[in-house]
Amino acid sequence: MSAPLTPPPPPHEHSASTAGRPFTGSTTAPAEDAAHIGPAGSAGSAGDGGYGQDGPGMKTELREAAVTAVAVALGGVLLGVLWWWLAPRVPLVGDAVDGNWVVYVKETEGEQAVGVDGTFTLLALALGAVSALAVFLIRRHGGVPLVVALAVGGLLGSVLAWRLGVWLGPAQDVIAEARRVGEGATFDAPMKLGAKGALLAWPLAALVLHLGLTALFGPRDPEPHLPADPHLPQGPYGAPGA
Repeated sequence: MSAPLTPPPPPHEHSASTAGRPFTGSTTAPAEDAAHIGPAGSAGSAGDGGYGQDGPGMKTELREAAVTAVAVALGGVLLGVLWWWLAPRVPLVGDAVDGNWVVYVKETEGEQAVGVDGTFTLLALALGAVSALAVFLIRRHGGVPLVVALAVGGLLGSVLAWRLGVWLGPAQDVIAEARRVGEGATFDAPMKLGAKGALLAWPLAALVLHLGLTALFGPRDPEPHLPADPHLPQGPYGAPGA
C-alpha cells in the first residue's frame, strides 16, 4: 500500500512560506542603486566636491611653480660669477696705424674663445643638475607646472648669468682700452658668449634629470579598484567564483 501524496500548497501559501527567506538568485539593481555602481565611484563625485577640490590644488601648484622659477632664476647670479671667475681670458693687442687704432687677437691660434663658451656650458649643466635635484627633493610629487617652472627658471638664470658675466668682465670698448694701456700692450677681451645655444644647457639638464628622478623615485599612483559585477557569483574572498 503506497503512502498518500501530499498536494502542493496553494500559490498564496507558497509566497507566504518563502517571504522570510533571502533570495539567492540574480536580479537587476534598482534604478536608485545603479548610480552607486558606476565606474570607479563616478557617482557621488559631485557631492564629494571633486571639482571644487581641483581649484585649490591647481592654485597651490601654480604658486609653487612661480616660487620655483624665481628661485632657480636667481641661481644665475652664481653661474655668472663663476663664469667670470673661471673662464679663460682672450688676449688682445692694440696698434695705432696713421692715428687710427686697430685691435686684434694676440694669439690667433689660441682656443681661449672656445674655452669661454665651454666653461659656461659646463657650469650651466652642473647648476641644472643641482637645481633639478633640489626641486625633486623639496617637491617629490612633480607636476607639469613644476617642470615648466624648472625649465623657465633655468633659461632665465642662464640669461642672467650671461649678462652678469659680461658686466663683470673687462670693458666693452676695446678701442678705449687699447688707448689706455698703450700701443703694443696686451689686455683682456670682453666676456662674450659666442655660442648662444649654451643658454639651453641649464634648462635641458634640469628637465632630463628631474624627469628621470621622478620616473625612478617619484610617488606611484594607486591602482584603481574596479567594483565587482553584482551579476557574477562571488568566491570565498570576494573574487568572482568559477
